[in-house]
Amino acid sequence: MGWTSFAAVRRAAGRVSALTAALAVLISGAALAADNGTPGLPTPWHLGMQPSVSPVATEMHNFHDLLMWIITLITLFVLALLIYVMVRFRASANPVPSKTSHNTLIEVLWTVVPILILIVIAVPSFKLLYYADKTAKPELTIKAIGKQWYWSYEYPDNGNFTFDATIIPENEIKPGQHRLLETDNVVVVPVDTNIRLLLTAADVIHAWAMPAFGVKKDAVPGRTNETWFRAEREGTYYGQCSEICGAYHGYMPIKVQVVSKDAYAKWAEEAKQKFATVDGPSPRLADARAAQ
Repeated sequence: MGWTSFAAVRRAAGRVSALTAALAVLISGAALAADNGTPGLPTPWHLGMQPSVSPVATEMHNFHDLLMWIITLITLFVLALLIYVMVRFRASANPVPSKTSHNTLIEVLWTVVPILILIVIAVPSFKLLYYADKTAKPELTIKAIGKQWYWSYEYPDNGNFTFDATIIPENEIKPGQHRLLETDNVVVVPVDTNIRLLLTAADVIHAWAMPAFGVKKDAVPGRTNETWFRAEREGTYYGQCSEICGAYHGYMPIKVQVVSKDAYAKWAEEAKQKFATVDGPSPRLADARAAQ
């Protein structure tokens, strides 16, 4: 093949690379557009992650975007390299193949460049891991206990009351509620407050996951794990157990309501009275156990 044909192939490869980049931009734009959806709730045809309402989730999204750029550039480079190799070293263009087996420069490059890429990824990765681990200044502590198949919550800073949060059955869902995400009792937290979340389990391993907060932490029997979040926007947020924990794993939703600090103080006083009178499991929990 002459240089004219080879140039045509290179131009075609350039068009493919440009098209791939354009598609990446379009997909990225769609994901950003989807972020304007309902915070704390998955929506149909949602691209990307749920909108962030906590500083940890924001940092996770930024790290995700950095990785997306890196892997896109690597993909385009490998695509261009493959096209070049297929054209330049095809049988018709190389009737007598080269016997070269080593190239010192290339071997150094394909060792050093990946190391540099990993360093670029590792630095923000470690910073995010330490940032998401725990807060140095907790303002409120909540303990979540995973059980088959519901969550129990303790508020040691507000009178040490406890309540169970069990799923609302599908046949009891009311208009405006969401199937498999609603609970009879709701975790209430104040806005703009550093919440220390302690996690454990009573039977098997569970995982407390709240995408909008950037939280996903295992609850392990006999061990207490710690994480934190600070919700920066009032609203209702949904999550689920994210560790396969048995037959009813898909029926362990998490519902958190973020309210103003004044509203939280009022709720805490009412909750101390409401849940202090509960002796044993809630009626809904008793019915669920009987059905099992």
